[in-house]
Amino acid sequence: MSGLRFFVERTGDGAGQPVLDADNGEELMHVQPGTAIVLGSRQPEASGTLYITTKQVVWLSDTDRRKGYAVDFLSVSLHAVSRDPEAYQDPCLYAQIDNGLEDDESEGSTDEGDESLDLSRITELRLVPSDLDQLDTLFQIFCECAELNPEPIEGEEEEHNWIFSADQLENQEAEEESEWTFSQNLTHSIGHSNGDHDLAHNVLQLQINDQRFEDAEEMDSDSKNGHR
Repeated sequence: MSGLRFFVERTGDGAGQPVLDADNGEELMHVQPGTAIVLGSRQPEASGTLYITTKQVVWLSDTDRRKGYAVDFLSVSLHAVSRDPEAYQDPCLYAQIDNGLEDDESEGSTDEGDESLDLSRITELRLVPSDLDQLDTLFQIFCECAELNPEPIEGEEEEHNWIFSADQLENQEAEEESEWTFSQNLTHSIGHSNGDHDLAHNVLQLQINDQRFEDAEEMDSDSKNGHR
C-alpha cells in the first residue's frame, strides 16, 4: 500500500513501541520522543513519539494509544529540513508523500475531524521535535534509510542468464567471425549493415550485376574491333 496509513500495532498490550516486520529484516533505527506531526495543512497532532525503522516512518500518539500513522520510505519522494517561517511556523522535517494518485486527486486535508480524514489524499507531512537540535540528525537518518529502500526499476528482468558454456562461446565467436568476414567483402561506401543480411545480399548482388555489365561492355568492344 502506497502513501500514508493509520498505524496502531504496538508491543506490550498496545502501550509500547510499534510492531516491526522482523521476519523481513525490519530494524528500529531511531526513536525521537516529544515529536508533533502535521498532516497536510491540518493543525498539529498532540505530541507523540517518532520511530524510524529501516522500512518506514512511524508516529504514535502519547495521549491516545489508538492513534498512529506510518509511511514507507518507498512512498517518501522528498524530505528536507525546513527553517523558513513563511513555509511553516516552526522548524521541522518536511516530507512529500507519493500516494499513487494524480495531483488533482490529492490534497492537504483541512478537515478537523479524524472521521473525515482520508490519509490516501495526504501528500505532505511535517515532523516537529521538541528538541530542535535533533532536526539535522533526523534528516541524516532519513537519508540513510531512504538509501536502504531504492525505488524499484520498472521492467527490470528478475533473472539474467550471464553464464555461458564453452560450446556456446565457441559458436558465438564463429558466428561473429563469419559475419565480420562477409561484411569485409562489401564496399565501404554503403556502411555496416548491423546484421541486416537482406541489405548485405542486395549490395552483393549489385556488385555482381555491375561486374557482369562491365564484362558485357568489354565483349562488345572486342567484337567491334574485330570487324574493323
